[in-house]
Amino acid sequence: MNADPLLRLRVLAAGLHAGLYAEEHIALPYERVWAVASDLSGELPHLIPFLREFRVPPGDADRVPALAVGRSGVRAPFEVRLAPGWCLMQSRLIVGGMAAVPEGDGTRFAVLGATRPAPLRPAQWLYGRVLGERRGRAFVHRVTERAASR
Repeated sequence: MNADPLLRLRVLAAGLHAGLYAEEHIALPYERVWAVASDLSGELPHLIPFLREFRVPPGDADRVPALAVGRSGVRAPFEVRLAPGWCLMQSRLIVGGMAAVPEGDGTRFAVLGATRPAPLRPAQWLYGRVLGERRGRAFVHRVTERAASR
């Protein structure tokens, strides 16, 4: 990635009017934090409460197909772009992303969640005002806990 992954995620969050965005310093080394964030199949179901499974085929491709399976059994195909410090996951309705960079002795980490269709923006706005900040901080906290236990 040529550009700072955090700056890219901030710009994406602003452009999508993301209902969920959180950015914090985590007092753990970048390698440990990113090991959790980039392990989508193994860790994402622990980080997102309503997600039962996130299937990503093994490999090194820049763009890979993935399948999200919710706790209710609902399935959604995603396209995933994963690179050091950068993860972007997009379905027809949802955009999710994570970014991380080393910062001092720790890591600056960010997460975003947004809807894609414009008609869903009012719901996204309401979600952002009511739950977005709290859910974003909770996500960062879960990443921190998972990284600390590695």
